[in-house]
Amino acid sequence: METILVVDDEKNYLVVLSAFLSEEGYEALTADNAQRALEIVESTDLDLVLTDMKMPSMNGIELLQRIKGKAPDLPVIMMTAYGTVEKAVEAMQLGAFNFIQKPFQNETLKQIVDKGVRTYSVLKENRRLVRALENRYRFDNIVGKSKPLQAVFDIIQKVAHTKATVLVSGESGTGKELIAKAIHFNSPRRNKPFVAVSCAALTETLLESELFGHEKGAFTGAIAMKKGRFELADGGTLFLDEIGEVPAPVQVKLLRVLGEMSFERVGGTRQIAVDVRLITATNKDLKAEVEQKRFRDDLYFRLNVVHVKLPPLRERSEDIPLLAAYFVNKYTREADHGEMTISPETMRFLCNHRWPGNVRELEHAMERAVLLSQGSEITLDDLPKELMSFADLEMPIDWQTVSSLPETLNAIEKRLIEKALALSNNVQSRAASLLGIPRANLQYRLKKHNIV
Repeated sequence: METILVVDDEKNYLVVLSAFLSEEGYEALTADNAQRALEIVESTDLDLVLTDMKMPSMNGIELLQRIKGKAPDLPVIMMTAYGTVEKAVEAMQLGAFNFIQKPFQNETLKQIVDKGVRTYSVLKENRRLVRALENRYRFDNIVGKSKPLQAVFDIIQKVAHTKATVLVSGESGTGKELIAKAIHFNSPRRNKPFVAVSCAALTETLLESELFGHEKGAFTGAIAMKKGRFELADGGTLFLDEIGEVPAPVQVKLLRVLGEMSFERVGGTRQIAVDVRLITATNKDLKAEVEQKRFRDDLYFRLNVVHVKLPPLRERSEDIPLLAAYFVNKYTREADHGEMTISPETMRFLCNHRWPGNVRELEHAMERAVLLSQGSEITLDDLPKELMSFADLEMPIDWQTVSSLPETLNAIEKRLIEKALALSNNVQSRAASLLGIPRANLQYRLKKHNIV
């Protein structure tokens, strides 16, 4: 229930308004002077203040100024008598939400109060979401303690408070957008928009319109003016993912925008100035793309002011247990499961897997395991079957001890079996499952290779 404070030195108004607001579903508090009102503002979680303009000792204008000093966002509606409209205008200039002239109709008052309460509710929710995002993307909330990731943290912590353009590179699934958001939400722009665009998902025409907007009638289907992402990100951060996929004509326009921080909408002639911090990401080697004449070198130098290179998960395997546990906890909370753990052999398998899909692949594997697990412990049987492949496992073989193809194949087979047993904690049924062979076949091969 929203709480409204009514301030008026005429006690009859306090009684009438309190009863009216209560009937409308609000909790109504009252104060017959401004000083008492300030005490309530300081001690109570209010959603709106409805105050008279003319009061002894401290009038409504002074009360408004004092409230705005304590609670800048709290909406204040001024009640004015006939002949004080000028004062009402002054109050609006000082931050009043609205004013209503006495005597007023109850329906008119209800509409103004409802609008004020709704506006404040939206504002509070927006601020709550911003705080949640800030907490989520704090540097110490990014999971990982490995040296390669700590080197990334060192760079983004230094660059976050600057306006520098940042290029984030790395394989798909390494968390490039997560890093971009961490930079934004730890920067002075945190309360402004973070706008993301996937450049690979759009054709040249659509990408140009998406970035710069278009005027009505600029092309077939442009039935109304549309603002582009640069305009929507004004004051904040624009994140262009897969920047290496941007067509050459759009590269030219991007270069000009970065130099001038102004542009024209498609089909327009008016220059639009913006203040945008640009972060781009790619899974390509942009330097190689420049050498192959597929990416402009001048644009590359503009984008590559600060380069953050994210390591693949296989190069920071010590982070896998932390990430796996984090994702398990995340999805057990979302699915309202009880506490779940990861079995030792499963964790060994996770740490030995090469993870070509990087952190994204690991997250999806843990989500599936949580949803399909029948117990409180995640086992190898809960993991996606496509993970159970040895194609990406390192199998060092002493090539000096093998000379023929049969000997080589035997050496590889033996190494695969030993690896499967290690991952399965020597449980033969699980090792056989990993290898894709019957248990009896595995037992035969154990004897063949003298594996105890």
